Amino acid sequence: MPYKTLITTKELSHHLAEPGWVVIDCRFDLSDPDWGVGETLKNHIPTAVYAHLNDDLSDKVTVITGRHPLPDHKTITSKFGTWGISANSQVVVYDQSDGSIASRLWWLLRYYGHTQVAVLDGGFQKWVRDDLPLLSVVKFRLPATFHGKPHPDMVADIDLVKRARLDSTWLVIDSRAPERYLGISETIDPIAGHIPGSVNYYFGDNLNPGSTYKDPIELRQEFNNLLDSRQPDRVIVYCGSGVTSCSNLLALQHAGIHGARLYPGSWSEWIRDPDNPIATE
Repeated sequence: MPYKTLITTKELSHHLAEPGWVVIDCRFDLSDPDWGVGETLKNHIPTAVYAHLNDDLSDKVTVITGRHPLPDHKTITSKFGTWGISANSQVVVYDQSDGSIASRLWWLLRYYGHTQVAVLDGGFQKWVRDDLPLLSVVKFRLPATFHGKPHPDMVADIDLVKRARLDSTWLVIDSRAPERYLGISETIDPIAGHIPGSVNYYFGDNLNPGSTYKDPIELRQEFNNLLDSRQPDRVIVYCGSGVTSCSNLLALQHAGIHGARLYPGSWSEWIRDPDNPIATE
């Protein structure tokens, strides 16, 4: 059975030597973009290659985009191949702990049609706590050929968000911490608040102590309460820049709720246009 949402550290440890498995280290710190690279050079899960959020998993920022635009088709599919991902690969992605960065790559692979990808539950910190093998020498994988096409039904552009926020049959979810949603504290973007009509569901609420994900049944109950009879394919998820919101999409998928869309530009794109309304309550 392929892994399509989460994989435990124990499960991954049993498959490290298998050639069809690709492990990707996504550790990253928004305040220190070089931190993850340095950490990988110190220690990483054996066989892992590194993917940089800014340089690999995002396109260049422009005056009209959010902080982490989706990479273009040719660039990202070429990188998938460089990392050794082919149609039959089982991919496992991880970050420092909660999956909030790794889920961006999880979502990108699914966006291009590769569903055999899972986030390491609990991330690198749990791998270390479980006293599993580490490696400090970076080894490069043999490249593969990756063929994939984007699935437009997995994204929402700003025009759809503008319509959806005014339509009660749609649900727009802000994945950021409550203090950012309410505009009480904004540490990253120049303007505080949220998209009017959106509801707040902090991605961190998907986690148990220790940063592993909650049981699928528990997640399903929490999300069903939030959806309140709306169809999953009429759900749009956003955050500050289209990264940590992927953690909510992962949790929805893990709970068996399929079809929600990502607004890739997210809050950092929304506030580029001074005519877009802003709410703080």
